[in-house]
Amino acid sequence: MNETMKTLLERRSIRKYQPRQVDGAALEEILKAGTYAPSTMGRQSAVIVLVQDPETIAELSRVNAEIFGRPGTDPFYGAPTVAVVLADTGLGEANARCDGALVMGNLMNAAAALGIGSCWINRAKETFERSEGKALLKKWGLPETMIGVGNCILGYADGAAGSPAPRRDGRVLRV
Repeated sequence: MNETMKTLLERRSIRKYQPRQVDGAALEEILKAGTYAPSTMGRQSAVIVLVQDPETIAELSRVNAEIFGRPGTDPFYGAPTVAVVLADTGLGEANARCDGALVMGNLMNAAAALGIGSCWINRAKETFERSEGKALLKKWGLPETMIGVGNCILGYADGAAGSPAPRRDGRVLRV
């Protein structure tokens, strides 16, 4: 089987990580893949904010857990790296969300190809609508027109990834 197809079919979301940081060369390749995602009219509206600072990750995790209704938990599963994907709403929110989603997909598939675990963590939109999120945007030098699309957590899996769920029938219609 083609290596790309193998990666796409075997990638799994990882929800338990080793504390060691992602190898720098692998991380650069993952980020590069994210920047090559397709985008509306080639505008490249999505931005990746790489977070490896434990205090900032803890803040993002705390806010995410509050939004999720599970304060005191770690929705980032101990991952040592978070790639926050944001997109500019200049071409409309729907386009921004789609552009960011494609970046998220590229990040996760590139990570899998390099033996790095990943998982899409939701609630980025709500995080960056809150005062804490707006303060982070300002700190990072980004405009408030950016919306949160997703948090791509990255790290080395602590244990084996699970098996894929059976595929549901009827998800491909031929016309």
